[in-house]
Amino acid sequence: MDFEDKQLPVASDEDQRSVDETPVEGGRRAFLKGTSLAALTAMMGVGIPFGRYLPEGYQPVGLAHAQGVDMEAMADKDGVTILNERPVNAETPAHLLDDNITPASRLFVRNNGMVPEQAFTMDASGWTLTVDGEVETPLTLTLDDLRNNYEVVTRQLILECGGNGRAFFNPGASGNQWTTGAIGCPEWTGVRLRDVLNSAGVRPSAVYTAHYGNDPHLSGDPEKESISRGVPIEKALEEDSLIAFGMNGGDLPGIHGFPLRLVVPGYPGSASQKWLDRIWVRDQVHDGAKMGGYSYRLPAYPVAPGTEVPEEDMVIMDTMPVKSLITNPATGTQVDRAFSVRGHAWADGEVEAVETSIDFGQTWQPASLGAPRNRFAWQHFTASITVPQAGYYEVWVRATDDQGRTQPPTTPGWNPRGYGNNMIHRIAVVAA
Repeated sequence: MDFEDKQLPVASDEDQRSVDETPVEGGRRAFLKGTSLAALTAMMGVGIPFGRYLPEGYQPVGLAHAQGVDMEAMADKDGVTILNERPVNAETPAHLLDDNITPASRLFVRNNGMVPEQAFTMDASGWTLTVDGEVETPLTLTLDDLRNNYEVVTRQLILECGGNGRAFFNPGASGNQWTTGAIGCPEWTGVRLRDVLNSAGVRPSAVYTAHYGNDPHLSGDPEKESISRGVPIEKALEEDSLIAFGMNGGDLPGIHGFPLRLVVPGYPGSASQKWLDRIWVRDQVHDGAKMGGYSYRLPAYPVAPGTEVPEEDMVIMDTMPVKSLITNPATGTQVDRAFSVRGHAWADGEVEAVETSIDFGQTWQPASLGAPRNRFAWQHFTASITVPQAGYYEVWVRATDDQGRTQPPTTPGWNPRGYGNNMIHRIAVVAA
């Protein structure tokens, strides 16, 4: 049964007046909650056994609509949802992220500029990587230099957009309205960033890296950068930060950075520069394109939703929060009263526990959680669920990391650009 194909009820003018005239806010929320549950019951033709526990402000998942080119570089993508065409940005529905290792066809796309020529030709002739700045010996390296002069490693590493989940902030935040699909965990092959930096001789004055790629600016102005971000030198020197030239046993796909990119797991995906051709080691925090203002920045202190935060009170977003995602079954599935769920969980560290709930968070049951393949790989979970009677259910999932941090039931830490949303993931099913 596909909820998204259903014709949703539309409130009458009289219904809307009743909502607007509800005398107290608590009564208004109760009315909205009651009408949404009634609408869902009518639409589905089934009861909602735990409906009384649906938290105020939550719309049932079953009522949500899915957000519905000449993009040659996207030709191999399978089932992704296009959020923007210029620049190209696309996410993957949760149920299509079920693979343990994310295939290239299902990996989200986040671009800031235009796709460079190499993404179409897949010809790396003449490509070089420059490493300069606060180093003893500046380097100019070819792809063969990287492959032949450094240890080549393969790691399965999380890549996630800092704005993943932005669509759920209230009030809304500007930017691509990612839901849950700006995440993936492919295998990456390349060399350690720290090995390259150490071979150049990082000076004690080094503070930050600055990354550059050759993706043209949307304006076409060659003097403008599409994006140039960086990371603290300590993060760059971690073992799992890679300069990658391969994905899932082959070359990097053009849309994902061919011939060379960074993969800096645990940080927002914007730190993992695509089409990489320069790493500038700096003696200060990098101030390139998308490093200042509100880009990939959070308020330095908690703010009320909708607050206008001065730019000088915004700080750089670094580590990504603990998260989880149900990948099977998909929202809208009809299930037996006993069924199983599975998915992935990840953190800047290791996930210690995953739990599921079928009564809108009143009670939680532990799921079976596997170990990560390596540091910064996501972990797979499964859970067996039995519901007490036929009807509509939401399956909620939450993860807790090795520092005791747990996913919240609603969007945490509102911020002007909608970064870092790690609220629990939930799907809707109908038990027969």
